[in-house]
Amino acid sequence: MKVLQLCNKPPYPPVDGGTLAMNSITQGLLAAGCEVKVLSVCSDKHPVRTNQMTEGYLRATRFEAVHIDLDVHVLDAAVALLCGESYHVKRFESKAFAEKLAEVLQAEEFDVVHVESIFLTPYVPVVRKYSRARVLLRAHNVEHLIWRRIAQCERNPLKRWYLKHLSLTLGAYEREHVNDYDGVMCITDNDADFFRTAGCRKHVVSIPFGVPLEPMENVDEEPCSLFHLGSMDWLPNIEGVRWFLTQVWPLVHRQIPEVRLYLAGRRMPADLMHLDMEGVTVVGEVPDAMYFINSKQINVVPLLSGSGIRVKIIEAMSAGKVVISTSVGAEGIHYTDGKDLLIADTPEMFVQQIQRCVANPELCRTIGRNAYNLIVEEYGVERLTQKLLDFYNK
Repeated sequence: MKVLQLCNKPPYPPVDGGTLAMNSITQGLLAAGCEVKVLSVCSDKHPVRTNQMTEGYLRATRFEAVHIDLDVHVLDAAVALLCGESYHVKRFESKAFAEKLAEVLQAEEFDVVHVESIFLTPYVPVVRKYSRARVLLRAHNVEHLIWRRIAQCERNPLKRWYLKHLSLTLGAYEREHVNDYDGVMCITDNDADFFRTAGCRKHVVSIPFGVPLEPMENVDEEPCSLFHLGSMDWLPNIEGVRWFLTQVWPLVHRQIPEVRLYLAGRRMPADLMHLDMEGVTVVGEVPDAMYFINSKQINVVPLLSGSGIRVKIIEAMSAGKVVISTSVGAEGIHYTDGKDLLIADTPEMFVQQIQRCVANPELCRTIGRNAYNLIVEEYGVERLTQKLLDFYNK
C-alpha cells in the first residue's frame, strides 16, 4: 500500500506529543511493509532539523517540507475576525504548499492520502483534483474544544472574549468540513463521538496513539521526585504548570517538604527558566525524554484544558511510572483510577495523591506495573498499526 502522509509540522525528530504521534504512524506503516512519503509543513516555530534526521528516515520517507509563515499577524487576525473565518486554519493556507502537493500527486499514485490534523483541510480539493486516493483525516484533537477550555480559564475579559471567538470559528470549521474526507481516525472515543454528532456521514474510528515498548537500561530513580514533561509552547501545558506552581506546589512543599519537583520541556518560558521557588528545578529541554522519565518517580499532569490524548502520559506509563493527572489530562486513556493512574482535580487532591505515593513506595510500584500492562495491551505500535491498516482497507 502506498501512503502519502501530510503533516502540519515536521514529524521527525519526534520531540513533542504531536510529532511522536505522527512519527509513530510513519514507523508503524513502514514496519508493516507500506510505502510512505512524508510531505510536511514547516515554520519558524517548527523548522526542519535535517541534521537530526537519520539517513534511513530520509531515504524511507523521501521527506519533503514547505515553509509556511505561521506567525500571528494582527492585520490577518483582524480580517479573519471581521469575516468570521477560523484564523487557526487560515494561517495554514499556502500557494507554495498547494503547488508542491500537486507536483507530488502528479508524479506518482497513492492508495491513501493520510492528513494529520484539521488544519490541512484546505488542501483536500488539491488531492481530489490530482489523485484518486482515499483521503483520510487523522484528528489528533477536537481542536476547538482546547480553545474553549482555555477561554473558560482566562480571567482577562477581552482576551477571554477573543479566545471564545477563536473557539467558535474553529468549531464551525470543524463541523462544516467533517464530510470532506473519506474517513476520520480519532485518537479517543470522545473525539470520535464529536465527529459523529457533528454530522459526519463517513467512516469514523478511534485509534489511539501507540508507543514502541523498548527496554530501558537501568536508571537510578530519585525518590520523592515529581516531574512534568511537555512542550511549553502549547498553551494548555503552560496554563497547567502555572496553576500547579501557584495553587498546588505551596501546599505540597509545606506538607511534604522532602518532595522535589522537576519541570522539563521544549521552549520553556523565560520567567519559568529563571524561576526561584524552593524545591523546584526547571530543567528545560532534555536530550533524552525517556531517560529523564525513568530518573524520576511520579509524573504530574495538571492539565486544565486540552483534547485528544496526552502522549507524555502514555510514555510515562510505558516506563512503569505512576501518573497523577487531572480528569482533563487523562481523557482518552482507558485507565482505572487507583489501579493504573491516579486522578486529582483540585490542589487538595493532588496533595493527597502525592502523599499516598511518597508514604507507600510499593503502591507506586504496583500502579506503575499496572500502567505498563495497560500500555502493552492497548497502546503498542504493532497492534495500533494493524487497526490503522484495517481501516485503510475498509
